[in-house]
Amino acid sequence: MTDQFDRDRFATALSSVDDWPVDHVSAAVVGPEGVLASTGDEDRVYRLASVTKPLVAVAALLAVEEEAIGLDDPAGPEGSTVRHLLAHASGLDFADREKVRTEPEKRRIYSSAGFEVLADHIAEATGIAFPDYLAEAVCAPLGMGSTTLEGSAGHGASGSLADLAEFARELVAPRLLAPETLEEAVSEQFPGLDGIVPGYGMQKPCPWGLGFELRDAKHPHWTGQHNSPATFGHFGQSGTLLWVEPEIETALVVLTDRDFGDWAKPLWPELSDRVVDAATRRSRDEDALGG
Repeated sequence: MTDQFDRDRFATALSSVDDWPVDHVSAAVVGPEGVLASTGDEDRVYRLASVTKPLVAVAALLAVEEEAIGLDDPAGPEGSTVRHLLAHASGLDFADREKVRTEPEKRRIYSSAGFEVLADHIAEATGIAFPDYLAEAVCAPLGMGSTTLEGSAGHGASGSLADLAEFARELVAPRLLAPETLEEAVSEQFPGLDGIVPGYGMQKPCPWGLGFELRDAKHPHWTGQHNSPATFGHFGQSGTLLWVEPEIETALVVLTDRDFGDWAKPLWPELSDRVVDAATRRSRDEDALGG
């Protein structure tokens, strides 16, 4: 359990966002039991941009568990599967779903178009329009009442901090997904592929899971130097981020109304390090007390 002293440490870590050059920011640290500390308006709805992709990925994984689709079902360009689309390994262009830039498994080409193709595949398999499927499979069970998807399944969702904190909690301690499904989702798919992390340049290699970016040894990166290689998550061009540190069962969600840019590159890692340090200190205290 997390006591008040722990919560105060997380609150102190989050307090740095008050000085960020944004008009609005909402942030939360999340553990298995829920929100450990937060700042800002938890009900304000923000554009999530590419933080949409983890939501879509969880919906896809639930569709796999329900046997509506399979990870290795053909989907997208010739030779591509659902797994390729989720792992940005299908060869599809970033935005043009009709443009194939390479064969599957040749390069990690970050593709919002691939998630649009994936959403259509799920809709066809289930007979449910994908925004409705996302709402029914993910948002309603987690109580994410403000989260909606309009337009692209790669970047078209909006939601509140309260909603994203519930989603982060699912990734820390799954209730909808089977633990083994989440474990596969945050394991590297098609190891060794090089690719670009938008805003951070070429990464060799560029590990990715099923809809989740894997931190691994990437540098530079939007998470902190104190984040472990096991960290997984996503950030969005609308100034949003979500990461999970499985080793310390802690997640960070940050939503802003300023598009990602040079302003974020020092501030996001600094905040991440503060949160990881606070969580690591909590874990050490628990170990000293025998758990």
